Amino acid sequence: MFCMKWYANNIMAWPQIEPSTSHLAYLVLSLFLILYALFSDLIRNRAHFSEPPLATLAGMLFGPRGVRVVDPSETWGWEDNITQELTRIITGVQCFAVGIELPAAYVKRHWRSISVLLGPNMIVGWVISTLAVRSTLNTAWTTALIIAACLTPTDPVLSASVIAEAKFSQRIPKRIRHLLAAESGCNDGTAFPFLYAALYFAMASSAAQGVRQWVTDLLLWQCVAGIVIGIAIGYVANRLLRFSESRGYVQESTLFVFYFLLAIFCVGVGSTLGLDDFLVCFTAGATFCWDGWFSTRTAKMKLPSILDLMLNSTMFVYFGSIIPWRMYKDNLAPGRLILCVLAILLLRRLPAIVILKRLIPDIRTYHEALFVGHFGPMGVGALFLAIEARARLETGKSEPLPHPPKESPYKEALDTVWPVVCFVVLCSIMVHGFSPLVMSLISHFSRLPKERAPLLGGEEDRLYGMASHEEDVPDDEQEREEQEENSREEL
Repeated sequence: MFCMKWYANNIMAWPQIEPSTSHLAYLVLSLFLILYALFSDLIRNRAHFSEPPLATLAGMLFGPRGVRVVDPSETWGWEDNITQELTRIITGVQCFAVGIELPAAYVKRHWRSISVLLGPNMIVGWVISTLAVRSTLNTAWTTALIIAACLTPTDPVLSASVIAEAKFSQRIPKRIRHLLAAESGCNDGTAFPFLYAALYFAMASSAAQGVRQWVTDLLLWQCVAGIVIGIAIGYVANRLLRFSESRGYVQESTLFVFYFLLAIFCVGVGSTLGLDDFLVCFTAGATFCWDGWFSTRTAKMKLPSILDLMLNSTMFVYFGSIIPWRMYKDNLAPGRLILCVLAILLLRRLPAIVILKRLIPDIRTYHEALFVGHFGPMGVGALFLAIEARARLETGKSEPLPHPPKESPYKEALDTVWPVVCFVVLCSIMVHGFSPLVMSLISHFSRLPKERAPLLGGEEDRLYGMASHEEDVPDDEQEREEQEENSREEL
C-alpha cells in the first residue's frame, strides 16, 4: 500500500521517529474521539448520527483491510480471550448503566411490558433467526440455534448510543425509551438460557443430561443466583454510599469512580462465580438506584454520556478492525449472508412486537409498535455470546482457546458462529445507527413545506404516530418517593 511504501522509504531515515502500530493506534483513536467531541452537537443533533457506525467505519478504515494501523489480531497478537473480556466489560458496564438510568422502581411498575419482551418476543426471535440461518446458510440445526441465540438479545451499548440524550431521542416518548433501555439491559442476561439450551443440545451425551444441566447449572445457578447476588450487591452498595455521603466522607469527584468501579465489581463477581454476568450487573444497577437517590444526586454529571463516548466508541473501533473478512466465502458468501441479514432484521422482532402490542401496556399505537419492533440492535453483547459459545465448544469452559482449533467435533459451529455474528452485527450497527437520520428525513419530507423546520430534519415534536397524551409525567409512586426523599434531605 502507498502508506506503507512511503513509511519504508522515508520514515526509516529518521531513527528518532518511532511510529509503531501501538503508537499510531493511540493517535488514531484519540484523533477520532477528539474530532467527534469537536463536532458532537453537529453529528448527534443535526446530522442525527451516532457513534457506533462512525467508530466502526473508522476501525475498518484503519484496520487490516485499510491502512493497517489498528491490527489487533496479526500485529498486536491479541487473541480470542482479549475480545471476550473486552466485550464482557463493555456490555456489563452498560447493563449496569441501564439499571442506574431507569426511573425509580421501574421494573416493579412496568413488569408486564418487560416480561412480554423478554419472554414471547425473545422466543419468537430465536426461532425465526434459527430458521433464517438454517435456510440461507445451509448450516446444521445446532449451529443455527447457537447463532440465533447470540443474535436474540438487543444490545444495551447500541441502544444507549442511539436513544441517549439527543434531539432525535427527545421526539420519542420517555416510556418507549425507558422500555427499550430496560429490555436491552435485561435481555443480554436472559439470552443465556437460549444459548446454553443450544449448547447442551449439541454437547450433552443425552437429552436427560442436557435438561438437568440447563435447569441446575443455568437457570438455578447462573440466572436465579445471579439475580439474587446482583440485588444484594446493589442494596449494600446503596446503603454504604448513602451512609458515607450523609456524613461528608465522599467527594463529588469520587461518585463517578464509585459508579464505574461498582459496575466492574459486578462483572468480576459474576465471572468469578460462574454466574450470568449481565443479569448480575443489571439487577445490581437497578437495585442500587431503586429509590432514585443516586440518579438525582448525579443528574448533572452525565455519567452514561461519558461512558458511551470513551468505552463504547473504542469498542466499535476495535470491532471494525477485527471483522473476519477472509472467512466470507463458500456457504458464507456475501450474497447468502446479506439474504440472512435481511431475514433477521425484518422478521426476528418486528412481526412479534406488532402481534403482541396489545399485551405491552407501554406501547400505545401501532406506529410505536413498528418503531420498537424495528429498533432491536445487535452489537457487543452478541459478540460476547459468540465467543462464549466458541469457548464452551472448544474447552467445555468459559475460557476460549487463543484461536479456534483445526480439528474438533464441532468444526462447523466453530467456523461459522463468529463470522456470521460479526457480519450481522456490522449490518445492525449500520442499519440501526443511521435509522435516526432516515426517520428524521422521512418525517421532514412528509410534512407540508410550511410545516417543515428550517434545518433538514430539525423538527422537535413527536415522531408521527407516537402517542402524545401522557406527556411523560412521573408515576404517582415515583413522584411520592421523590417528594419523601426531598423532605428527608431538607430535614
